[in-house]
Amino acid sequence: MSAAKTRAVILLNGEPYRGEICAENAYVICCDGAYSWAKGKVKIDENLGDFDSLEETPYPAPLQTFPSEKDETDGELAVDRALDMGASDFVFYGAGGGREDHFLGNLHLLYKALLGGAAKAKLVLNGAEISLLRRGEHHLPCRCGQTLSLLPFGGDAHIMVSSGLKYPLVDLWLRYGSTRGISNVAEGEVSLAVDMGLVLCILNEEGR
Repeated sequence: MSAAKTRAVILLNGEPYRGEICAENAYVICCDGAYSWAKGKVKIDENLGDFDSLEETPYPAPLQTFPSEKDETDGELAVDRALDMGASDFVFYGAGGGREDHFLGNLHLLYKALLGGAAKAKLVLNGAEISLLRRGEHHLPCRCGQTLSLLPFGGDAHIMVSSGLKYPLVDLWLRYGSTRGISNVAEGEVSLAVDMGLVLCILNEEGR
């Protein structure tokens, strides 16, 4: 991955993404059966996986074909590949729909990317965007009236302060096992500061 391509776009074999894929200055990795919906939609730099879900030969030809009986999903192999290449910004398409176990696993790919040193990681779905926010200040480009939810990931999380929300979050603990952060509403661009834990941020396409 060149210095100009620090973004990794990873295409997964879930619900086909209907919108435009933003792949500018990105290295695009297509996982196995995602090729069936992604071909012709975006220029693919690398096809990767065990290819047990694909009935055609992908282009470009895979550098390696992995065994179908393996410990990692194709998505996790793609994250490892992108981290090895120096990616610092991860965007996943095709991560929702299909099997619920794979969707939950895809949420953990966000964590793996951050754990590996990435600065940003998000899933782009047909109806929402899901980001994993670590400690620090975050600016979310929300629309006025857009619904967003904030949930702790892997344990309790603490939000120091927020702005741009209908229901302000100040010195708020998001307790693991609670739904306290569901269904807030943006009044424009949203900012928040996380000082403990990890927060899943779900931006819904529709208002409510």
